[in-house]
Amino acid sequence: MKWKTILGLAGMIGFGTLLFVNFGSQVGGYMNFEQAARTGATAHVVGTWAEDRPTSYDRMQNVFTFYMRDEDGTVRKVRYNNPKPANFEEAEQVVVEGRNQDGTFVAENILVKCPSKYNDAQGLKQKASRSSQETPPTSSTPQ
Repeated sequence: MKWKTILGLAGMIGFGTLLFVNFGSQVGGYMNFEQAARTGATAHVVGTWAEDRPTSYDRMQNVFTFYMRDEDGTVRKVRYNNPKPANFEEAEQVVVEGRNQDGTFVAENILVKCPSKYNDAQGLKQKASRSSQETPPTSSTPQ
């Protein structure tokens, strides 16, 4: 092999290794709280707000804290360094992105999935029946 080919292959292997080392631990994917704590990687955890636990917002530090129950039933305290997301109380599902720190999940982003009246067929039927009741009958006879 020529020395340019060997140098090129070594460069590609070095670049690939550098990418893996720098970004490999940051790509966590969807996990539960236990898996996120075990790996220490940035993770997306899907769950619901634990309404029976306290929530708080500290205006001075701009920190919102709440408790969340993941899909396996594990409840963890979540700290979010931003104000409470809009429609948080109405959310059907919460997705937090962040990492575990000392038993608290520190979220960098929070996504809330709110219920939609357009998702189910019953909601569409109710909307259609309401709109047909509100529309006044039209006369088809000429005057």
